[in-house]
Order: sequence, then C-alpha cells, then structure tokens
Amino acid sequence: MTGGTTPGTGAVPAAGEGPPDRVPLLRRAWWAALDWWYAARWQLRSAGPTTAEDYRTGDGQPVVVVPGVYETWHFMRPLMDALHDAGHPVHVLPVLRHNLRPVPESAREVLAYLDEHDLRGVLVVAHSKGGLIGKYAMTLPEGERIDRMVAVSTPFAGSVYARLAPVPHLRAFRAADPVLAALGRDLAVNARITSVYGVFDTLIPGGSELDGAANVRVPVGGHFRILGARQTRDAVLAAAAD
Repeated sequence: MTGGTTPGTGAVPAAGEGPPDRVPLLRRAWWAALDWWYAARWQLRSAGPTTAEDYRTGDGQPVVVVPGVYETWHFMRPLMDALHDAGHPVHVLPVLRHNLRPVPESAREVLAYLDEHDLRGVLVVAHSKGGLIGKYAMTLPEGERIDRMVAVSTPFAGSVYARLAPVPHLRAFRAADPVLAALGRDLAVNARITSVYGVFDTLIPGGSELDGAANVRVPVGGHFRILGARQTRDAVLAAAAD
C-alpha cells in the first residue's frame, strides 16, 4: 500500500507529492471552524454510556488506540467502531487520560498495558500525538509486541505553530524538540507505519508525510474531523487488512 491506497477508498496517493495542497484562506478558516466543532462535540460525547469493555471482543488482530493531546479515547470511536465491526478486539488506555504527559512516558504506559494483557502482534491506531507515542514504543525493545501502526494526522516533522504554544506539552511538537528530532532520525520502524492525513491540516500545516512509510492522503481538510471521515475509515481498514 506504500504510496497510495487500495482502489475505491476515495483516498489520494501521497508518496512523493511533497507538502500539502495550497488552500485558500477562507477554506482554511471554514475547516478550522468545523474542526473545533467536531472536537467540542466529541468532548461532550465522552460522557456518554459507551464503555471501553464494549470493544474488547473479536477474533481479529488486537488493536490498541492512542488518541492525541487533550483527547480521550472517545475521539477515536468512529475508527474503533469500524475496526470492531471488522472483527478486531479494540483496547484503550484510560491511564493516558487527556494525554498530556511526555511521549516517552506515555509510550512506556502503552507497552506496560501490552505486557499486562499479554497482547502480541498488535496494530496501533493513533491520532496526532498518539502517532509519536506509538512510534516511540515501536523503537523500544519491548516494542516487538507491536506489529505495525496506522497514524492519523501525526506531526512526525513537528508543527510550526508549536513554538508559539503557551504550555510545554504543546511546545514539545517543535521540530527541534529532542524527542521529536530523535524520532525523525530513527527510520528503522517507518516501513511498518501507515501515515494517513488530509489535503490540509489546520494544526500541522507541513503535513504528516513520513519517509519510508505508507503515506495515504485523503480528501479531507482539518485535524480532528478527519477521524470521522469515511475515507479515513476506509484507509485504516485497508491498512488493518494488510
């Protein structure tokens, strides 16, 4: 699947295409408004009756979801529903809470969960910062429990907005951040990663293309609402089927 997607998913081949499309300012503003509305809606829905245990049944490859910063696992429910319907047992990590801790610390929490539940051959499905956590976990010796990862809208090369952030856990997305820079230099696990991203990301304007990975661009604008898009769901299911 490197450099594109399976036919009929609606995704756009991404490998070698360089930076995201140039998008008019008004469209970017509209996508930003839709993005924040999506984020607010899912924050409210996180108080709903659905529990993590509802997703743990299934005979397929085990999936562990890792959301982004300020997100609970509920943000991932559109993808969790699709994966669970396809037969995958899906696991979440409530210990991450709103995912404010440093990437290395959270990665070790992921690996501790895999060890505690004796999960092997795991598919990690992540959003935004979750993709950095997943890749960090894959680079550690205990990361052999992880088979591969699908990362949606992950700032593998950082975000130019991070240097303006008022808090340390957002400034950690600077390209010069030591953890992020080290991950960028480590190419060993990239071949086992599928990076899914939109035609323009309101928070990661440089895009999420990752050298050596299977890069899949879907015709969606935004950072959060991409999680609920049909094309993203199809791209994630295609990667899971591989």
